[in-house]
Amino acid sequence: MFSMQNLVFLCLFGATATFAQTTDSTFIRSIYTEALSRGKAYEDLRSLCKDIGPRLSGSSAAAMAVDWGQQKLSQYGFDKVYLQEIKVPHWERGTKENAWIRTKAGKIIPVSVLALGGSVDTKGLLRGELVIFPSLDALKKAKSADIKGKIVFINQPMDETMINTFKAYGACYTIRGEGAIEAGRLGAIAVIVRSLGLASDDHPHTGSMHYADDVTKIPAAAISTKDADLLAAIDPKEKPEFILEMNCQSFPDITSYNVIAEITGSQFPNEIITFGGHLDSWDTGEGAHDDGAGIVHSMEALRILKTLRYKPKHTLRVVFFMNEENGNRGGITYANWSKELGEKQIAAVESDRGGFAPRGFSCDGTPEQVKLLESCRDILTPYELHVFEKGYGGVDIYPLRNQFAGIPLFGFVPDSQRYFDFHHAESDVFENVNKRELELGCAAMSAFVYLLDQKL
Repeated sequence: MFSMQNLVFLCLFGATATFAQTTDSTFIRSIYTEALSRGKAYEDLRSLCKDIGPRLSGSSAAAMAVDWGQQKLSQYGFDKVYLQEIKVPHWERGTKENAWIRTKAGKIIPVSVLALGGSVDTKGLLRGELVIFPSLDALKKAKSADIKGKIVFINQPMDETMINTFKAYGACYTIRGEGAIEAGRLGAIAVIVRSLGLASDDHPHTGSMHYADDVTKIPAAAISTKDADLLAAIDPKEKPEFILEMNCQSFPDITSYNVIAEITGSQFPNEIITFGGHLDSWDTGEGAHDDGAGIVHSMEALRILKTLRYKPKHTLRVVFFMNEENGNRGGITYANWSKELGEKQIAAVESDRGGFAPRGFSCDGTPEQVKLLESCRDILTPYELHVFEKGYGGVDIYPLRNQFAGIPLFGFVPDSQRYFDFHHAESDVFENVNKRELELGCAAMSAFVYLLDQKL
């Protein structure tokens, strides 16, 4: 029988739930007002890009970026700001790469080229007949007799029919990551890959690549999409010659740091919500979208919460990870360190998809954790966020999964259509980041971290 006591309980519960929802809505509105009216993100990103510049792990600029990060976080007055020592790889591009194509008729055409990260050098001018393959799979089916002593060009484009460009990137990443292994296995003297980008332009895109211990290391480089189309149009019967010069070099590992700041939890100080991006970038452009935007998204998210005098239940920790691009030493070291301290990591969020207009968040987790993400939909939909679904978290936070079983990993999801115009290219500069879109991303990140703290 339904008692008066039950009725009173339901009324009180409903009133409490409505009050909590109203309070959340009001607070999130204040987050957006702070980000859009008094935000610091755009100026902070300008400073990182222009005062520091490209920040490849092991470089002097990466070391200065650590100083920059520690100083900025200290200026905002968080409860703790500190460095976490790590060892990172040290690879240098050297002087500007040079490349040409020489046709059978003797015409010499310059080609825009960038060494892939970690590549060996060419030891002067390297010359060889160019043999073209439309995909990595086609190369794998080739005979060694047709490859030995030649330079392989893999002209596999990103699939322009895919709506989500990150999925298109993932579908052809292996041409860059494994191209040198497969070409070297067949006796090639170098490998050239089509840049991983959808736009037709003159900007080659670099990125990490790998070697295998049982395969001779050969030079590996990327050419621009325009030059890729140019090479593909040459009649293979002409047996064009490719000429390449790169003097990149690897050095012993060097000491660097993750940069960390936090606001201590008022109820559960040993339960951590980690969020951040990676401080390093490739050595072309300025690392504005990849991942300067993620750095300022995270720093600004915490600054906004502090400015609004929010007292989190759990410890909110921002991490500027070092070495995501060519080793992920920062993410691995952080996860191991947190476990050794006996901390309890309860959630992690990463921003590493550019500073474009926010669309929502993805969750790498259980069905229940995806439902937790989906519970944010109604309150965040008014801010034009609509993606709340299962997906990827991020490279830097993924190692937490190995140390903290069951931790949900969340990824910031912006509009993806323009990201690969700039990814790992010289065009990834501050001027190509929109101020309002960046600020909206900061507000979305701050609001989501706030909701996680409330819901967990």
